[in-house]
Amino acid sequence: MQSTIYKLIEFFLIFVMTPICFAIEFPVWIKMGIGVIGFAYIIFVLFKVESNKFKIAQHLNWKQFWKRTLLQLVGIAILTSIYVSIFDLKNLFIMPIHKPLVWVIILFVYSVFSVYPQELIYRTFFFQRYQSLFKNESLFIIVNAALFSLAHLFFRNTLVMILTFIGGILFALTFKKTKSTLLVSIEHAIYGCWLFTVGMGEMLGFPT
Repeated sequence: MQSTIYKLIEFFLIFVMTPICFAIEFPVWIKMGIGVIGFAYIIFVLFKVESNKFKIAQHLNWKQFWKRTLLQLVGIAILTSIYVSIFDLKNLFIMPIHKPLVWVIILFVYSVFSVYPQELIYRTFFFQRYQSLFKNESLFIIVNAALFSLAHLFFRNTLVMILTFIGGILFALTFKKTKSTLLVSIEHAIYGCWLFTVGMGEMLGFPT
């Protein structure tokens, strides 16, 4: 399971074929089955093959993390607020204003059951398994972001693909620097929750 050939086949099946399959129309229960089996495989590899201990890393630079994340959030908030104001004004802050309870539930479900699994797959697993296959670190970051964007192909939305590619770059850089699934999950959750808050949740598959 550590050979280059095995990893390349694994890479193709998990990060290329699976997202493409999810974008094709076929019974949802089959997709769910593929997703469950795939995630179980990834957890198995992380525990048994890569000997990952799933513990919070010591000596994390929380101050630097929060400073950078909140600064980037300000930029994201300004740009997305302008976008929604121009192209989808009726949905600007619609959830916290009109459906605050549903909004809170969505933020919780998204952060716990969507963000963390995504970061386990696309940062923790991806970096541990495939970083050694790339000699160029910049190329590795771009490939990671591109595949993270591909994972959202099933939304069939160009803006979602662009946003997730940009997000993939940010998250990959954070993980590369911190080696912390916790920190990159927090960052991912903050940006994602903002998109739901500002009024872009519908394009990401959540009700408005």
